[in-house]
Amino acid sequence: MSPRDDVTTLRKAAGVPRLGEDGEGSVQVHQDASMKIEGAKVFSVYGKGGIGKSTTSSNLSAAFSKLGHRVLQIGCDPKHDSTFTLTGKLQPTVIDILKEVDFHAEELRPEDFVTTGFNGVQCVEAGGPPAGTGCGGYVVGQTVKLLKQHHMLEDTDVVIFDVLGDVVCGGFAAPLQHADRAVIVTANDFDSIYAMNRIIAAVQAKAKNYGVRLAGCIANRSRDTDEVDRYCDTVGFNRIAHMPDIDAIRRSRLKKKTLFEMPDEEDIVAARAEYIRLAEKLYAGTDPLAPAPLPDREIFELLGFD
Repeated sequence: MSPRDDVTTLRKAAGVPRLGEDGEGSVQVHQDASMKIEGAKVFSVYGKGGIGKSTTSSNLSAAFSKLGHRVLQIGCDPKHDSTFTLTGKLQPTVIDILKEVDFHAEELRPEDFVTTGFNGVQCVEAGGPPAGTGCGGYVVGQTVKLLKQHHMLEDTDVVIFDVLGDVVCGGFAAPLQHADRAVIVTANDFDSIYAMNRIIAAVQAKAKNYGVRLAGCIANRSRDTDEVDRYCDTVGFNRIAHMPDIDAIRRSRLKKKTLFEMPDEEDIVAARAEYIRLAEKLYAGTDPLAPAPLPDREIFELLGFD
């Protein structure tokens, strides 16, 4: 067997497609088709690292629950801090729990890896491999498989994947194989919009073979939205919400609570209303967007200053 055949065999065994099967030049782990999430509306939340994806995801989960929907939030970050404002503490990760039983998933019960948070939101932290080892896509796949085995997705209306940082490999993009819509959190600055441009390209690549489509972006931690709106107008994208930079959000994180558990201050009430409006919009269904991401030099020229 030639070295090329050896590589092909190993990649097939790992579930990795041939080059070009999932976007030009792409080598990504494909999820088993039987693991498709049925019956729920599935959203993946992306954005630049530190932009507020977990805060946005948790408050959006709370808003969906306030509308009467059964919600499951899945944190996809080794830091496992996606759901702590919903539960009040850091939760153990699926990957760590599986290690404890030597990956014998049949020994686990739902309460071993699912925690009920604010207003009934079901919370799971997928976790991830140690830095520099393994693939985040594998962890996402194992988490969905475990949830299906325990029938945890059968009584769920909304699933939110909260995904770490920028999209740089197939592992980070794995939740897109399950999602109906991808939502991007950005700020009104160059770095955040630059990351959003890359994420749009990743979603468009996945959309060639999967049902995921872009719903739009959320301007977060931003007084203004002029740069976000200028980018959206240029590439054919939509801003679907605006969360201003208010101190109440910082305080809610320190108190390990969502905005829906904070006192009824004017800015908190307004932020809650925006999350409720966004949840209603997403649940009702958004038009699938197909923006054209810009080459690096063009986005630099669009947003840069002389």
